[in-house]
Amino acid sequence: MDRQKHYIFNQLTQSFEVLETSKSKKALRLVLVLLAVLGIAFLFAILLFTFFKSPKEKSQARELEFMKLQYEILNDRLDEMELLMTDMEQRDNNLYRVMFEADPIPSSVRRSGFSDADRYADLFGYMNSSVVVSAARKLDVIASQLYNQSVSYDSLFVMARNKTAMLTHIPAIFPLKEMEIKYISSYFGYRPDPIYKVEKFHSGMDFSAALGTEAYSTGDGVVAEVENGHWGYGNMVTIDHGFGYKTRYAHLQKAAVRRGQKVKRGQVIGYIGNTGKTTGVHLHYEVLKNDVQVDPINFFYNDLTPDEYEQILQQSTLPSQTMD
Repeated sequence: MDRQKHYIFNQLTQSFEVLETSKSKKALRLVLVLLAVLGIAFLFAILLFTFFKSPKEKSQARELEFMKLQYEILNDRLDEMELLMTDMEQRDNNLYRVMFEADPIPSSVRRSGFSDADRYADLFGYMNSSVVVSAARKLDVIASQLYNQSVSYDSLFVMARNKTAMLTHIPAIFPLKEMEIKYISSYFGYRPDPIYKVEKFHSGMDFSAALGTEAYSTGDGVVAEVENGHWGYGNMVTIDHGFGYKTRYAHLQKAAVRRGQKVKRGQVIGYIGNTGKTTGVHLHYEVLKNDVQVDPINFFYNDLTPDEYEQILQQSTLPSQTMD
């Protein structure tokens, strides 16, 4: 028999006959075999890529894990920066701005950031989008905080520069040398008038001293007025210290400055006398804030210790009669 041919036994003829196969059947059989092979290969590929990763995929997976780790580390560092910024904001609001009598910056302004979700729309839709968006949002908020803090520090710098000038201009000492003050004859508030014998508001403090005793400017400023009179305040010097503060020195024997002259704290501006409406030699001293008389007793902090201030404060509550 020919091994290349296939035979079939014919019972009618009782002999073997060659089995003839059509070309279409051969082609169909070939197609089925190929489909079976492809099917097995496809299943094998699915199993292979499901349970086993290619070197490239393994490399990409490692890179993704590394990037995720880096973003997590970045988020941790951003959290630390947020804590640091919060501490800076608290110091700014509760210490620095209090020192310079400035209003605190609201948290809503400091932490304005970027709340628009569309800003981060391109970052969504990926495996680790939440980590990336969180880092981006924190960066934007911190950037806004840093900008606002920078603006705040710029304003504090200006305040500090002005504060230095302000501290030299605000009245802060006695208008006479302490050793030359005989006594304080009258304080700020309602007191009996020595001439009219009625209760009147006394708008300053009266310092008794010897005739001709030097009177000093209690802060840097510019002489706003030099008046000569025979009644009321008599001979008087008014100094404008800026920042809303003025001081008056009344009943002088004579002035030692002229209008428009710049003066420094501790500079002689006149000599104690007995001019105007007065019952004796003394200096009537006033402090004005925004053109309103305020108690001068609160403006001697350069010359008084806390105990001395408390003592003079108690004395100011005792009954006394003015000298003008």
